[in-house]
Parts: sequence; C-alpha cells; structure tokens
Amino acid sequence: MISITFVRRSEDQRIVSFAVVGHAKYAKPGKDIVCAGVSAVSVGTVNAIETLAGFELPAKMKNGWLSSDIPVLPDAEADGKMQLLLESMAVMLETIATSYGKHVVIHVEQQ
Repeated sequence: MISITFVRRSEDQRIVSFAVVGHAKYAKPGKDIVCAGVSAVSVGTVNAIETLAGFELPAKMKNGWLSSDIPVLPDAEADGKMQLLLESMAVMLETIATSYGKHVVIHVEQQ
C-alpha cells in the first residue's frame, strides 16, 4: 500500500511537508498503474515547482519513497505558486485514493 502524509500548519492550513511511501501492489512491477499514477503526480509536482516557482524543493527520493519539507519562500508570488502546485498535488492524489482506496491511503496531520 502507498501511504501519503501531508503535514499542514494549523493556523492557515499551509502544506509544510509531505511524504509518499510504499508500493501499491495493484499489479506486477512495471504494470502497476496506481504506482505509476502516484509517482507521476508527486514527482511531476516537484518538477513543476522547480520550473514554475523557480525553486528547487529539498526533496529526498528513493525507491518507493519521496518526501520534502516545504519552506516559506521570501518571494510571495513564488511561494503562492508553490503552495498552489502542492494543493493541486493533494487533490490529484486524493482522486487516486478515492478510486484505489485499497492501495493508497492519505493522512493529514496538523502542526
């Protein structure tokens, strides 16, 4: 199962970190559409933040694991873009979890 955790700041619900851990085991490796979808969304978001917000997230990635602590950017416009992309990632991953709930679970923690 893939476990996704978002940590949000209590006062404004800003995403301050996320972690994606595990494998869906929906199908054999190389044919697992759930793993592929979660990977495409999460890695694609990290890449989009770098390209569109102009900031390289301090992300850590290994086989079946991606995580990042999200700093507040000094440039308010870039910070807003980054948070919008992270919120978009959360919506896309929630959509996958709704369709494949036996293989993907999402946790939201407050900081």
